[in-house]
Amino acid sequence: MALLDHLHVSIADQQLYGFCQGRLRCRLPVSTALNGAGERNGSGCTPRGRHVVRARIGDGLPAGAVLRGRRWTGETWTPALHEQHPGRDWILSRILWLSGCEPGFNRLGTVDTFRRYIYLHGTPDSEPMGVPLSHGCIRLRNADLLELFPRVPVGCTVQIGEDSCPDWASAPLE
Repeated sequence: MALLDHLHVSIADQQLYGFCQGRLRCRLPVSTALNGAGERNGSGCTPRGRHVVRARIGDGLPAGAVLRGRRWTGETWTPALHEQHPGRDWILSRILWLSGCEPGFNRLGTVDTFRRYIYLHGTPDSEPMGVPLSHGCIRLRNADLLELFPRVPVGCTVQIGEDSCPDWASAPLE
């Protein structure tokens, strides 16, 4: 499989579109922020605009590995573990940590995506996709993230927008 050079996250569609040399290579359901779009620190919103993958975390960990503070806790998510920690914001399997590229909009000061710890990360399969429920991050099914992760290098561009992408929604994958 080819490495992806650009990701586009549509908040309206709750979809991630992956591209290599301008060709659509993957389409995955996501869950963005319950609080909608926004860049301010502490807002619980998904930041918009141009970003880059600054770090890849979790390579080689098992599916469902529980990550806290970007480190594996040694736990693997199970329904029983979930019941022991109600209300926990589960970050599972892998992390693609984003950094904003637009000073004053999503980089530096009170709008810094990287300092807000905004990730693409796995979530329990019991959580719905296609419904905004996150605390600002972009959640994916663990299986989808495990397929996506090896295809996304550090430096991959990520555009996050409120736009709907109807042409991409039905386009065939290449």
